[in-house]
Amino acid sequence: MTARKSFGSDNHAGAHEAVLRMMARANAGDAVAYGDDPWTQRASDELRQLFGSRGGAFLVFTGGAANVLGLSLLMRPYEGLICPESAHVNVDECGAAERIIGCKLLPVPTPDGKLTPDLIASRLGGRGDVHRVQPRAVAISQVTELGTCYTLDELRALAGFCGSEGLRLYADGARLANAAAWLGCSLAEIAGLVDVLSFGGTKNGAVGAEAVVVMAEDLMPGVSFLRKQQMQLASKMRYLAAQFLGLLEDRLWLRNAAHANLMARRLADGVHGVPGLELRQAVESNAVFVSLEPAQIERLQTEWEFHVWDEPTHVVRWMTAFDTTETDVDAFVAAVRTTAPNGSRAGFT
Repeated sequence: MTARKSFGSDNHAGAHEAVLRMMARANAGDAVAYGDDPWTQRASDELRQLFGSRGGAFLVFTGGAANVLGLSLLMRPYEGLICPESAHVNVDECGAAERIIGCKLLPVPTPDGKLTPDLIASRLGGRGDVHRVQPRAVAISQVTELGTCYTLDELRALAGFCGSEGLRLYADGARLANAAAWLGCSLAEIAGLVDVLSFGGTKNGAVGAEAVVVMAEDLMPGVSFLRKQQMQLASKMRYLAAQFLGLLEDRLWLRNAAHANLMARRLADGVHGVPGLELRQAVESNAVFVSLEPAQIERLQTEWEFHVWDEPTHVVRWMTAFDTTETDVDAFVAAVRTTAPNGSRAGFT
């Protein structure tokens, strides 16, 4: 029996064959360690050009490590990080920022995972008070953890507000490619509005590689030392670099993301009108958030993999990936319709 496609996470997908081929090419012969090799130099140069960075691009193993490294450039231990309550750095990194950087997180509830200048302003109290943690940086996710995207105008508003308030701005870009595909903009247009951001490869066809891109030149002096101290300086860095080179070739990173987004849109359209199903967030990337009857969730999960995002409200998250096919989506849509209360195939073709 052929295994069903997982809709649990884009992390569940394997690696793109182009990435594996590039890693095999990098495997030939010897190369100097710790990034002093031509593979890493080329990947770093291409990433800097892609983002329009005057700083640098630094490769790490994981998204959590990318966030910690990027944020550690912006903050001191007595300073606070303003972020959405749903932010990955707040919910899913086991307190890494607090433990390693020593900073305090200042989370803000949001309905759609996005911060606004007014929401940021709500956490700026106590500045100058020696008894209070000092707000210093703002972290956003692009795409957000709820699958939504900041528009360029929204990013400009955040950047302008942070600049006027003396705040640094960081973007968690684990799914940045999906945001660029949705917005139809360049990565440089997004990156030019922040101080530091990450660029995710793992969720978009890589084996396990992320990049930290430094846009603010004044932050550059400490990056290499902090990456080493945080145990992210790979000895055989060429294998991380090769993964990005595979994604960068012929803009595979963008084609992968655009396809994943398209499959999410097909999924959302396919389940439209199913009894008891409610779309809970705008579909602006490769994530579909819906609420379902608990009994239907249980029936679906006997054969399909997906994540229950919020048990009290019965909200589930369905994720598509670069290798999700129309056949995968249509099979899952049929399952959603047939397991709905009273069953439903209306509107499904």
